[in-house]
Amino acid sequence: MPEGHSVHRIARQFALHFVGKTVAVSSPQGRFAAGAERLDGLRMLSAKAVGKQMFLEFEHDRWLRVHLGLYGAWDFAGNFTADATTASAAGRMGQTNQHGTVAAGTVIADTVVGEHEDSLASIGAPRRTRLRMSEQEKATDEISEFPPEPIGAVRVRLLTDMTCADLRGPTACEVLTPDEVQVALNKLGPDPLVDDNGEAEERFVATVRKKQTAIGILLMDQSVVSGIGNVYRAEILFRARLDPHTPGKLIPEELLRELWRDWARLLDIGVTTGQMMTMDGLTADEYTAALASRDDRHWVYHREGLPCRVCGTNIAMELASARKLYWCPNCQAPLGTNPQGD
Repeated sequence: MPEGHSVHRIARQFALHFVGKTVAVSSPQGRFAAGAERLDGLRMLSAKAVGKQMFLEFEHDRWLRVHLGLYGAWDFAGNFTADATTASAAGRMGQTNQHGTVAAGTVIADTVVGEHEDSLASIGAPRRTRLRMSEQEKATDEISEFPPEPIGAVRVRLLTDMTCADLRGPTACEVLTPDEVQVALNKLGPDPLVDDNGEAEERFVATVRKKQTAIGILLMDQSVVSGIGNVYRAEILFRARLDPHTPGKLIPEELLRELWRDWARLLDIGVTTGQMMTMDGLTADEYTAALASRDDRHWVYHREGLPCRVCGTNIAMELASARKLYWCPNCQAPLGTNPQGD
């Protein structure tokens, strides 16, 4: 399932190439025909991501809400900038963050960040091509005609004179009024890229400290915090050396604040690079390898039975709310224990 960074990147493509333009809206599949008719021919006014959901605003108080869910994806085609963050993340691009990772477009060991397995294929000027944006991002062959014929079961197509976006397989795709949008937003927890970060941190800490539920479950609850999925959940908890089974109410306040701030950092890295980079302290060669392969990108995620990168203990996995939870039983021992004896 796409996590928060992916949806923010998709929203930035819409902000860059659709906002301010009149959009032809259709439903090649037919399942969204009525909704498409309500939006067809209207100008898009804004594009906003909150956690895993995206809200596209049109004229006449009409909004398109999309939740990609497990199988949804957007396919962009036409003339568009391959990395929307280069145009919309003003002030952050080109700066090294405190964990040593770098922004898209930076050259490390003759490799351009953003040219790897699940990232965008090029940076800079618009080009006529296709781009799949979901949990992973993949640029494909350039197109010979525009607009291209829809491929597969396209729920909705958004089309301007230069760019089209096809949506497949979403969990939710609906036209809402402003009041209905607010109802949807009210159900979501704070998002570091949307909410005032100070207020968002306080809200997150206060919510978790009231809960007997395990923190490994709470981080996946979109009403507690928006945008965290399976990968970020496992990695954030490992980085904090926190047992995922710890009830929220038993976690010290300062540790919860560290969790929130680390999520904000990792989300920013994900939006900037297009990848869920969760390891830090890497050399240039190690960082290049991590960009090229997810096997070198994470501390514990998808590493069941492999030795912990820190202590050598085999990484454990269990099902938690029907999702796979990965952690190191030694590094993430219960609070109050010290398995390494120091």
